[in-house]
Amino acid sequence: MYAVGGAAGGWGLAAVVGNMGLAGAFGGIAIGAAPVIAAGAVVGLAAYGIKKALDD
Repeated sequence: MYAVGGAAGGWGLAAVVGNMGLAGAFGGIAIGAAPVIAAGAVVGLAAYGIKKALDD
C-alpha cells in the first residue's frame, strides 16, 4: 500500500511538472515520468520501513 501511494504521488508530481531536465557542469539530461514514479515508490517503501521500525 505504501509503494502504491508513493508511486501515485510520483505520478502526480510528474503530471504537474511534466518532463523535467537537470542541467549542470556535466551538461543536461531529461527526466521523464517513469523515474519520478519509481522514486515515489521507493519513498513510499521507505516510509513503510520507518513506520515498522517505530512500531516495534
